[in-house]
Formats: sequence, structure tokens, C-alpha cells
Amino acid sequence: MRTVTKLVSGWTFHTSFSSELIAKAAAGEAVRLPHNAVDLDMTYFDERAFQKEFAYQYTLAWQPAFAGREVALSFDGAMANSVVWVNGQQVAAHKDGYTPFSARLTGLLQEGDNLITVKVDGSENPEIPPFGGQIDYLTYAGIYRDVWLQVTDAVSIANLKVETANELSDAKGVTVKGFLANPTQVTFTGTALVELCAIDGTVLHQQTVDVAGAEFSASFEALSGLALWELDSPVLYVARVTLNTSAGSDQHSTRFGFRTARFTTEGFFLNGKPLKIRGLNRHQSYPYVGYAMGQRAQAKDADVMKDVLKCNLVRTSHYPQSTYFLNRCDEIGLLVFEEIPGWQHIGGQAWQDESVENVRRMVERDWNHPSIIIWGVRINESQDNHDFYTRTNAMARSLDSTRQTGGVRYIENSELLEDVYTVNDFCHVAPPEWMKGIAPTPLRQPRQVTGLAHEVPYLVTEFNGHMYPTKRIDPEDRQAEHVRRHLDVLNKAYENPVISGAIGWCMFDYNTHKDFGAGDRICHHGVMDIFREPKFAAWGYTSQCSPAEQVVLQPVTYWARGEKDRCEVLPLIVLTNCDYVELQVGDFAPKRAEPDRALYPHLPHAPVIFDSRHVNMNDLGAWGMLWRDATVTGYINGKAVSTVKLSGNPVPTTLQVQVDDTQLHAHEKDATRVIVRALDQAGRLLPFMDDVVHVQVTGAAKLLGPDLLTLKGGTTGFWLETTGAVGDITLSVSTRRMGEQRVTLRAA
Repeated sequence: MRTVTKLVSGWTFHTSFSSELIAKAAAGEAVRLPHNAVDLDMTYFDERAFQKEFAYQYTLAWQPAFAGREVALSFDGAMANSVVWVNGQQVAAHKDGYTPFSARLTGLLQEGDNLITVKVDGSENPEIPPFGGQIDYLTYAGIYRDVWLQVTDAVSIANLKVETANELSDAKGVTVKGFLANPTQVTFTGTALVELCAIDGTVLHQQTVDVAGAEFSASFEALSGLALWELDSPVLYVARVTLNTSAGSDQHSTRFGFRTARFTTEGFFLNGKPLKIRGLNRHQSYPYVGYAMGQRAQAKDADVMKDVLKCNLVRTSHYPQSTYFLNRCDEIGLLVFEEIPGWQHIGGQAWQDESVENVRRMVERDWNHPSIIIWGVRINESQDNHDFYTRTNAMARSLDSTRQTGGVRYIENSELLEDVYTVNDFCHVAPPEWMKGIAPTPLRQPRQVTGLAHEVPYLVTEFNGHMYPTKRIDPEDRQAEHVRRHLDVLNKAYENPVISGAIGWCMFDYNTHKDFGAGDRICHHGVMDIFREPKFAAWGYTSQCSPAEQVVLQPVTYWARGEKDRCEVLPLIVLTNCDYVELQVGDFAPKRAEPDRALYPHLPHAPVIFDSRHVNMNDLGAWGMLWRDATVTGYINGKAVSTVKLSGNPVPTTLQVQVDDTQLHAHEKDATRVIVRALDQAGRLLPFMDDVVHVQVTGAAKLLGPDLLTLKGGTTGFWLETTGAVGDITLSVSTRRMGEQRVTLRAA
């Protein structure tokens, strides 16, 4: 049987690579994986700092278990151009920073210590996708995903593929295909026990098949009593294969689910039922440490997308992302649009060949994830290229006939080689002077974009984003317009049954090259800030969920008289899924308003907008009069279900420290997020509080980033990372005006 060990500790990092390191160990920095080669400041950094060669070394001690067996290192991801040596001999080279690769060590290991040297080149090499042009995101160098030591017999299971059939009937079918690794090409015979299991390991069905070649297959038919993978009940099953051959034995398993997913000219259908896609794009980066975040942080992003933002789909812009993230999407019922690395630029023939290989590696890695419903096989926002995209589509379809392909473009009249016309639509702007009298539209009509005389499956994959970047500290008017623009597009997508849905740009702010972000090197395109803390626009998504899931009531206001032009409060947007809302200011009588179906007739839950139709400005206190407290109350079925207090005289009252998890794993490089908020007496953020935050960490964890932070928009955040030690962790957070808060965590 195989043994698989995650190699977390014991690595030595070198800030530059030299040929002497190939065969000789040298002193360097002791690091744990995943690791970021260069930690950048939050703002005003130089991204060229990681665009060079680095080296990692690991001493692998001989183990008796290696004798006569296959030994390999498996890299989940290293950025971006990697070469691996063992005892001075090259054993692997990989030119993609987002897909896994393996380094076979068999026959090269000696009794005693064995030196593993890994070179990673963070240069933006024009021969490697996504490089060659300019890209609007950072590609942080380093071994930023996990590395595994795998020991198997001469013949082992390289991969499993699960294909389901008759998913919507009570006579479901499953075919499990096995692909064997046999690097020495030994002749063998044997069997494979294929078991279909519940997620807890209980065997539901089993079958034994003969195995003699490079592949085997087992089919199960008329399976009853099995559940569908649904968004609100994502039931998973396990295919477990036990291999017994004359050349050794092995066991491998994979999770899967029963579901159908289809884009049509009448919209998207999940398990035969229409579903309007409402999603956001996600980059896999984090402040300071770039891509180097492990399982907990990756899974948390999926949870935030599903549970906080209430989205039903995430697009992995613009590359295959961590399997930890995808696994969590499987577990919680979050759909995924996954795509190959790239950003606008298409390189030469070798570059295109590598991109076609990226399709293969992506599909073969991820074909069993029920959450993934479409393969992105086109370079994001690139021009047409018939021969190239014929190849990428053919590769995806040859490997997986169960999913459709898409290719994200922004141009009109683009050649459709994919199954779904996927397009970034940034038309939500005011018309130019010569178009006066023509009303602006949040989305173009599909036929206008495709140039075709007939409808095709159609999905909007980006909107807003760079067209209206909004910082957490921006004025209330801009925050409100940010909200409106997202709601406008979602409303338009819900209106048109041909449009399968819309995926906003983007989930959270991210660091980028100097050519794209604000002057601070941050793209403030997110509905959340870089710490995954909601801006007002985030609540536009959250409010679309059913009130049975969560009652949402979020006024889009700082509730300060001098925050808007003419010092007026109106219009006041309230993002909600309530039946109606009442606004009471001071001791004036409450004013009632219902969801604005005139402006947003197609949203599941239109916002309530208080304006002169509902409120007389004199009831709010005109300029120069006393500024009062306000109460916003949401009602469902005539009953008050949620209340928000708005203080007319806010004062710093509570320093809130919210930790995502207090129990961490010591044996892994684990990390958890901490959000710090300055709240007033009503529990609302103090948007103009910009105090310095002092952070102190003692015990079995360390702080990622600086220990002096500043509140922005009344909030800030950071991550704590385990050090390998077992024990308590004490976190102290303090500000000059709001005192100190302490939190105790545990690494075990």
C-alpha cells in the first residue's frame, strides 16, 4: 500500500539560486511549507522583488520502506518555473505555477541523507502562461502549496475518474475508471476492488474487476437510494479502489456527487431545475504572504462566498486554484467556473502548447469535483485564435464529456468554439455625448454581443470591477453608487432568461502590478476589502438570499449629516430581504417604504430606497438643526424581524476582535483570520476611526504582517499562523482610545 507524507517542516530557503546548491546543502533560512519567497508590504511595494530565482533544499533521510519501491515528491503548486534535483541529478521540470507535478526519486536515493534541491523562478517568463503581456494580478514566487512524499509499489493508482449517469432517476449509474502508474513497465496481473461508499466510509456497493494493462473500469447500474448533490444539500460519495497485483498493492479514493449541470439558451439548469447564477470572481492571494496559505484559509474563502455573500458560484480567476478551496466548494454546495492561467495575452506556438497542457492538467486534477460545472479553456479577455482554441476545446472534451466549455472574452462578435458564450460585460457606464437621449444599460443583449442571429448558452463572467473601483474609505455617495451598479447588473441578468447569470468582479480587493491598481498597488474592485471584510456592496449580494436563511437589513449610510452633497441624507438605500422597512428619526413618526420594484423588478429582493416619496427633509432635521439618532426596522408578514440603530452622536465604544478559529493545527502550517472593528454604542462601524492598532502575539503562533496597523473605515485585519509548536496562543489587540482586547487560541 502507498504511504503519503506531507513535508511541512525541514526546508531551507535561499533568497537566490546558484548552481552550487544543486548538489551541496548550504545554510539558509529554515521555513515551513507552504512558503512565499518574498513577503510584500500591503502598499507601495515593488513586485519585481520576487521576479527572480530562488532555491529550496530538503534533506530526505533514507528509510527502509524505500527499498524496492517507487518514491516520488508530489508538488501541488510552485510558482512559476520549477526544476527539481536529487543528489545533483535533475528529476523534474515544470513550467506552470498553478498545476501539480511529480519528481520521481526511485533509483537515485542512497542510504543516509539525500539532498533535494528545488529551483523556483518567479520571473514573468514570456514562454509560460500567463506571462508575455501585462497581467492584473501578482504571481508570487515560492513553493506556495503543499509537497508530499509518496511511496508506492511498482504498480500503483495514478488517478481515478468517476462518471455518473441517470443522475435524476432512482436507478443511477456510476463508472469508475482507474489509471495506473507503472514507470518501470513491469508485467503484472491482478484485480481491483472498486467500492462506492457513503462519505463516512460505509460501503454501499462493490465490484471486483481484473487488471492487466494501464487502465481499468468498473460500472455500476440501477443504483437506488442515492441522493443528488444539491446547493442546499451537497451529498458526497466516495469511490475507493483497492489494487492487488503481482507487482504490489495500492489503495486510492476520490469523492464525487450525482448532479447534472447544463447551460442552455433558456438559462442554466442544475439537476434539471433552472438556477440563475449569482456569483463573484476570486483571486487566491492574501495580504503579505501572497499565495502561501494552507487548507483552513482556502476553505474559509469558500465559506465566505457561500455563507456571507450568499453566492451560488465562484469563478477561479484566472487560473486553477487550491484543491482545498475546491474541496470546500464540494462540501458546502458552491458552484465553480474553473479556468486555465492567462490574462489577455496569447503567446507563440510553444506558449500555446503549454496552455493546452494546462487544460489537460486542470481537467485531470479536478474532474471529480461536483462543484465544477464548466471548464474555462480560453485565455481571459483574449482575442480570437481559431487554431489555438480549437485545440483547447478539443483537449477538454476528450478528457471530460460531462461538462461544457466556456471561454471568457470581452469583445463582441467573437468566434464561438466553446459550448457557452462567456463574456465580461463592462458596459455599465453613462452614454457618450453623441448618444444623448439613449438610456444607459447595465448589460448588453446576448445577440448584440455574440453577433449571431440565434441564441446560444450565455453567461456574464465579469462586470463592474475596474469600471468603478471603490475603497472602503470612500465617501458614502460612492459607496451607494457601487451598490447600485452591482444591483443594476444583477437585476438585468435576472430579467433575461437567456442569460444564465452574472459573476461580479470581484469578491475582494487584491494586490496587483503598478500598471493596474490604485496608487497603493491594490485593485479596490472587490465587494469586500482585502481582509474579506464586507463593503456595502457585499450586502447587495447577501440580501438576495431567502429571509428563512438569513434576515438582512443593511442601511447604506454612515449616518452623518455632512457626508453627502447639500448635507442631505436622502436617498437612503436599505439592502434587505424584508417585506418593508420603517425609518424613524428622533421622535418623528416612522416612515415606511417597500422594496423598490420600479427600479429593480427582477431581483429576488429589491432594496428599499427612502427618498422624498417617503420622507420630508424637515422630518430629518434640515441643515443647521439638531442631528438625531435613527432606527431602521425590517418587517416580514407584518412583524418586526430586525432592527438597526444609527447613532446621531457616535462615540468609540467597543474594540471588537473576531477570530475565525481558536483551535489550530500545530503540525501543519495553519492560519486563521482576525478582524478588528471599532464600533459605536449601537454596534455600528465607526467609518472615520483611523486609530493605530497594536497587535501582540505570544505562544505557538506568529503574526503575518506588521504588528502596527491602522483602522480603515473602522476596521482592519490580519492572519495568525502556527509555528509548529504545541500550546496556547495569546493575542492582544489594542488602540489608544479603545483599550485592549485579549483572545486565547490553541495550537494542538
